[in-house]
Amino acid sequence: MQVPAQLLPAGSALPPVGYLLVLGVVFVAVALSLRRLGPRVTDRVVVAFAPWMMLGSSLYVLYQVDGVPPILRPFFGSPTVYISVAAVAGGVWAVTAAAELPTDRWRPPSVPGVVALLGGVLAVVAVGWALSVGAPGLTVAWPAVGAVVATVLAAVVWGGLRRAVPKTECAGAVGALAVFGHALDGVSTAVGIDVLGFGERSPVSRAVIEFAAGLPTTPFIGAGWLFVLVKLALAAAVVVFLSEYVREEPAEGYLLLGAVAAVGLGPGAHNLLLFTIATP
Repeated sequence: MQVPAQLLPAGSALPPVGYLLVLGVVFVAVALSLRRLGPRVTDRVVVAFAPWMMLGSSLYVLYQVDGVPPILRPFFGSPTVYISVAAVAGGVWAVTAAAELPTDRWRPPSVPGVVALLGGVLAVVAVGWALSVGAPGLTVAWPAVGAVVATVLAAVVWGGLRRAVPKTECAGAVGALAVFGHALDGVSTAVGIDVLGFGERSPVSRAVIEFAAGLPTTPFIGAGWLFVLVKLALAAAVVVFLSEYVREEPAEGYLLLGAVAAVGLGPGAHNLLLFTIATP
C-alpha cells in the first residue's frame, strides 16, 4: 500500500479520528441534503464556488505557517481542509437552494450571488489573516507577476480554444475558469521553482519539472516552462473532451468542469499566497 501514499503531495495526512468523524458526519449530512434538494446547477452557480476554492488554499497556507489555533488545526491540514471547506460551501448552497433563490443571475438574492459573496468575504479574511502572519517579510512582486502572466496565458488559450474548437463555447465561464486555474497552477509553480527557490510537493509534477531540468534549455529558461505547457495542454484537452457532455448533460458537465477548475485554482492560489508570506 505504498504506491497511493507516494502519489500524494508531501505533507498530506488525515486528522485524529475524532475530528475525522465530526467532519465525516457533517459532510455526509450536507451531501444528503443537496441530493434531496436537487438544486439546479448552472455555469454561474459553479463559478460562484471559485472563492471557496481559494479559501481552502488560504487556510492550508495558514496551517503550514502555524497560523491556526491548535484546536482548529486538524481541520486545516491537507487534504482535510478541502473537505472542511466543501462541507461549509455545500451547506451554504443547500440553504440557498432550500430558499428557492434564482440561479441564473449574479445580483443577490440569488444562489450564485450569495455563494460567491460569502465565499469571497471568507477568502479575503483568510488571506488577510495569512498576510498578517507573514507581515515582517512579504514577497509581493514575483507572485503578482505570476498572477498577471497566468491571466494573460489563460485569456490567450481560452480565446484560441473557442476559435479552434467552437463547441467549447458551451463550457461557458466554467471552461474559462478551468483554463485559468491550471494556468495559475503552472505559472505559480514555475515562479516558485525557477525564481524563488521553492520545491515541488507533488510527485507527478516534480517528475515533469525534473525532466525539464535535464534539458539543455534549463540555463536559459529554467525548468518550470514544461510544467506550464503541460498544465495548459491538459486543461484545454479536458475542456474540449467535456464540452459535448456539458451540452448533453449541463448539470453534471458543469460540476465535472468545476472539479477540474478546483484542482488547478486551489494549488495555484495556494502557491501565490505561500510564496508571498513564507521563505523556501
